Formats: sequence, structure tokens, C-alpha cells
Amino acid sequence: MVEGTSADAAGRFEVRTTAESHFAWLRTRLAVERTMMAYLRTSASLIGFGFGIFQLAYQKQGTPEFSSARFPEAAWYLGLALIGCGVLAAVFSALEYRWLLRYLWSGGYVVIAGTDSRQRNTPMYAVSFVLVLVGLFAFFAVLMRMG
Repeated sequence: MVEGTSADAAGRFEVRTTAESHFAWLRTRLAVERTMMAYLRTSASLIGFGFGIFQLAYQKQGTPEFSSARFPEAAWYLGLALIGCGVLAAVFSALEYRWLLRYLWSGGYVVIAGTDSRQRNTPMYAVSFVLVLVGLFAFFAVLMRMG
């Protein structure tokens, strides 16, 4: 078996069913949730800042100060880049979250989870899906206004 695969990873450790290992598994599971929430907050911030920069540039578009700038489109491109980064961060964090949950529910770790083998879902997938949709809507709204 190739070293580094999930089946091999669960076999590297001796899994003992104790209260200590169960609570360590729970702490790890909650740490994964907190990490996902931090990713989603960062994604929402990037999308919000990107859209805010675009709105500011859009409102100042006709003013002489804005028109005389060397690169008046720079704020629009920065807004697009931030929104795009926010969407990508949400997508990649959801993929990492999925991978980590599969790892925690694999092999011998199911025994120390303290429940049956069914994985418990949280609203993280739904929240990340909605955030990606909002980000894509904001991205294309900005892109359509740039023309």
C-alpha cells in the first residue's frame, strides 16, 4: 500500500477506545468546524471588500478626480480580484473540509467517534454553497458593469 493514503494513515496509529481518545476526536472535529468557519468568514470579507471597492469606484466614476487618475479601472480590477479570491477560498475550503471529515470518519477512527458509522452533517456545506453563489453573482454583476 502506498504510504500517505487514508487507509494507511488510519493504520499508522494504534486506536484505543477510551474516553480520552473519544474527547480528543471530538476536539479535532470541532477544530475542523472552527477552521471552516474562519475560511468562510475570510471568504465573505474578501467578497464584501471587493464589492465595496467596486461600488466606491462606480459612484466616483464621473468625478474629475477619478477620471484624471492614471489607471481609473484599477479599482474595478481590484474589486474583481478580491471577489474572485473570496469565491475560490470558499470552494477550496469546502473541498478541504470534506477531505478532513472523510479522514476523521475513516478506518479505526469511527470506533472512537462514539456514534454509529453515519457521518453527522453540519450546515457548513449549505453556507459555503450560498456564499459561492453570492460571490459568483457579485463577480458577474461587477463584470457586466465594467463594460
